[in-house]
Parts: sequence; structure tokens; C-alpha cells
Amino acid sequence: MHPEDLTGTSDPEERQRRIVSCLAGAFSELMADDPDAFRRRFRRMAADPFSFYRGATCVYYADVSRMDDPWADERTGRVWIQGDLHVENFGTYMDGDGTLIFDVNDFDEAYLGRFTWDLQRLVASAALVCWSKAISDEHMTRLLAGCVRAYVDQVRFFVDSDRDHLFALRLDTTTGPVHDALLEARLATRVDLLDRLTVVEDYERRFRHGPGIRELEAEERSVAEEAFTRYLETIPEAKRFTGLTYRVKDVVGRSGFGIGSGGLPAYNVLIEGQTQALENDVVLSMKQGNVAAPSRVMDDSRIRGYFHHHGHRTALSQRALQAKADPLLGWTDLKGVGFVVNELSPYEAELDWTVLSEPAEIGRVLEDLGRAAAKIHCVSDEDSDHELVDFQTEDAIMEALDDDVEALVDAMVGFGLGYAAVARDDHRLFVDAFRNGLIPGLESSIDTPSS
Repeated sequence: MHPEDLTGTSDPEERQRRIVSCLAGAFSELMADDPDAFRRRFRRMAADPFSFYRGATCVYYADVSRMDDPWADERTGRVWIQGDLHVENFGTYMDGDGTLIFDVNDFDEAYLGRFTWDLQRLVASAALVCWSKAISDEHMTRLLAGCVRAYVDQVRFFVDSDRDHLFALRLDTTTGPVHDALLEARLATRVDLLDRLTVVEDYERRFRHGPGIRELEAEERSVAEEAFTRYLETIPEAKRFTGLTYRVKDVVGRSGFGIGSGGLPAYNVLIEGQTQALENDVVLSMKQGNVAAPSRVMDDSRIRGYFHHHGHRTALSQRALQAKADPLLGWTDLKGVGFVVNELSPYEAELDWTVLSEPAEIGRVLEDLGRAAAKIHCVSDEDSDHELVDFQTEDAIMEALDDDVEALVDAMVGFGLGYAAVARDDHRLFVDAFRNGLIPGLESSIDTPSS
């Protein structure tokens, strides 16, 4: 596909204006609250095309929402989607049953929309990674096609099986780099995480102070603890722990997130575990929810009105997209702003894409990512504990494909290759706009050190 077919313009100046407008529209309020955080975020986005692509989800949706989609109908156009499905948003976690799973691990942009939006974003991100490794277009085409076919094969499996919630990428169902990531996660311990984030003084544990951690004044801490108390009411009764659990030991402000969440206010909360043993203490993240990028282009008042706030939307989306979500997952509000709450798990490990270099090993990983993408779409349907999707997603997708799988494969591969080229050009235009002060709210960004 030609870049102008994907963006609607062949004029670089017009494209740059659109990029700046999207970023300003998505982040203006947050930039006004903390411009320094967004300068840091945008400098990370400036590092390379993939980093820009990760941080500019709003630009992606402005583009894909204007494109025709033959597979989007009244059902497949409003399924639960992850919303920012790129290759680095997968990793390991321990599910509610204690099983190590490799799956999608970020839900900040999760919403309802076209299932193809997730697929398109995934294959375009894979094409960007392959391009950075100097993989040929011929090999790249095969790799992207393998990812899409694995997705469709897994959706078909869910149609044929009534045990779809039991499928997962686990230690006993994986090989290669994904299996290695699960093995790495298996070596992690809660004690290691606690030792990294906390110290023990006078027989009690508190957070370490250092970069990215902000001590709270008494008033702010009180407000944060009140928000935490409200969060406890959002944990489903079936998942609530008994006994001593949830007693707050310490609260600190937190910064230093990755590209996607940079600039969002957040707190870490240290709570008592299920016993008084210090090794059982638990660290929770309480992070402000942001507007999900797909919601900017989904004009559906029923969906929008279903969520109390963005923290509520993030938590419900994660519960929908994961078969057995974190039992500590919930939401709250702080001064009227929604926050999502979940555990900072010691069992999180991500793929190291810097060591994946050859087409064969990348292809194996992309097929696993395709299967994982199918899983999140197909567990998030009428069997889940919500009301927005009242049909079986896998049935709707296969009916929309109408047995012409190769048409979807060809379209997704064509989009991935084409949009990767768009993202490379967009990165250059973004860097030029940022360094020349063209992004409103961040015009003045240079402080010279005093002599």
C-alpha cells in the first residue's frame, strides 16, 4: 500500500501538522500539568521509528479510522481490543490460578473496536522491528503472513472448542524465545522484588527513596490512602483475601514509566500480604488512567457511558481480555480522576528483541504473538463478566472472513509493510517538529546549566 493511501496526504508539511495536532489533542491537558514529563517522553519517542510508533497511538487511530474495513460489521467492529498491540506489549505474568502465562501485558489503551485494528497495529510494529534488523521485504512478508495465519488458526480453534478459556501460552505449550521468557519469570521471587523496591527498618518495611520515587506530604498521602480504601470495594468478592491483607504500610509517588505511560501521575502502595511475615508484603501500582486512543474514534455513546472513568475502563478491559486476571486488579478515583490499581508482580518478563535477529526465530515468536492476540479477542465475549459484548467473538470473526483467510492475510501484510514506511517518515517529521518547538505546550525546552 502506498503511504498516501494510508494517511490521506502526500504533502509532508500537511502530514507534520496532522501529527502535531494529534499529539496536542491527546496530551494537551497532561502536558500542561507536567511539561517536563512530556519532554522526556517525547525525547524517548524521538530515539527511533519504533519508539515513535509506540508513543503515537493517537496518530495510528486517526489514520486507520478513516480506512474502509471489509471485515468490520455490527459485531466485529465492536469487540474488546487491546488497543496498542505492538510486539513489545507482550510478556509474562502469573494468572489468578498461579500459572505462568505469556500474553498481552498492557491494557492502558484497551477499549472496544474493530478486531483488525489490533492486528494491523501488531503487524506494522513487527515490520518496523524487522526493518531495523535489515530483514528483506521478501522475508518480512512471510513473517507477517505467518503471524496473521496463526491468529486465524487460533480463532478457528476457539470456534471448534468449548474449552477456549483453558488455552494459554504456558511452559507446557511453548518453545523457543517465548518459552525462555517463561523460564526467566519462573526464577523470579517476591523477595527479590521487595528487596529492590523497599527496605526494612525497625522490623517494618517501607519504600526505598531514590530516582523515580517521590515522598508525599501528609495531606497528599491522606488523599492517596482514602483512594486506596475506595479501591478495595472494587475487588470482586470471590477474589478478596481474608485476614490481615490490604493494611497500608507505605505510599510514595512514582514516575519514570515507559513511553506509553510517561507523564501519567501514579503512586506505589505497599500493603500487608496474607501473613505478617515481611516476605509476603505486596506492592501495588495506583496509576491515573488516560483516554484510550481507540475511544477517540469510536463514536458509541453506549460504550462511552458504560465506564465511570478511565481507571474503571482500564480495569474492566483487563478483566475482559484476560481469562484469569490479577485478583488485586481494581480501580479508584483521586480528586475525581480515575486510577487503575494492580499488583507490581515479580513474575513479569518480556522478550528481549535485541537478541532476536534471524527470520526463523522471529517468525516463531510472531506466530505466538498471533495466537496470543486471538486469545485475548476470543476470551473477551459473552462468557466474560460484562455486558458490552453479547456474542461469541470467534464466531463473529470467522463469519466475517467468510472462508477467505488469504484476503485478510494479504490485506494485513500490505498494511503492515506500508504503515511501517509511514511510521519511519512520521518519525522524521515528529523529530523535526519537536526540536523546532512546533508542539504546543512544549515550545521552550532548553535549560542551560549555570557556570
